This record gives sequence, C-alpha cells and structure tokens, in this order.
Amino acid sequence: MASFLHTMVRITDPARSRAFYEALGFRFSRDMDIVRDGELEATNYFFSIGDRENVLELTFNHDGRTYDLGTGYGHIALGVDDLDATLAALAEQGIEPERPPYQVREGGSRICFVRDPDGYRIELIRRG
Repeated sequence: MASFLHTMVRITDPARSRAFYEALGFRFSRDMDIVRDGELEATNYFFSIGDRENVLELTFNHDGRTYDLGTGYGHIALGVDDLDATLAALAEQGIEPERPPYQVREGGSRICFVRDPDGYRIELIRRG
C-alpha cells in the first residue's frame, strides 16, 4: 500500500521561500545538504503543516541555475479556516492574491490563489 510523503519544488531564494511558506502556516522542520563528489550541490528544506510532518520539500541548487515553471504544474492547495483573515495576514507580509476570493460554483467553497517567490501557485480554500 502506498502513502503520500511530500511534494518537492525547486527554489531560487531559500530565505524568501521560507518566509512565504511559513506565512501560509508551514513549519520549518529541517534542512539537509546534498554533497556529491565533495561539493555542496543542493540543500533540501523540509516543512510540516498541521499534524503532517515533512510534506513539503523545497530544493535549492547551489549552482545558480533558474527554472521554468512549465505547463504541467498546477498548484498546491491549502485549507484555511478563515480566508479573509488569512489574506489579511498575508497582505501584512506583502503577499497579495492573484485576484479577490471567488467561488467556482454557486454554494461552493471560496478560493483564492497566491504565488510564492518563484511563481508557484498556491490555492487557499476556505474549509467548511
């Protein structure tokens, strides 16, 4: 039987990315350097949320490369208890939504998208 472990995304600025994901409610768990042939190649940063441990891995490659988001990536979705309060707290840290919250269908949950420092979309869904 399989179980979900984590999602990994490549980042270009560990400090900005850490601040962004912590603003969304993730907790930094640990980092791990990747050393190949005696050279520091990358650092993985692991984050937990709620009671789930190490569900997000942010990978920083030390060679300065950049990345294209590509057309296959969609988004990471997070449930929040109060969407308006979450957006207000994010705004205090300079994180603005792509557009105001909306419903995909009548009676559906209110949702909103923000982007992390590397442009990855994060969907915020009001729970309940």
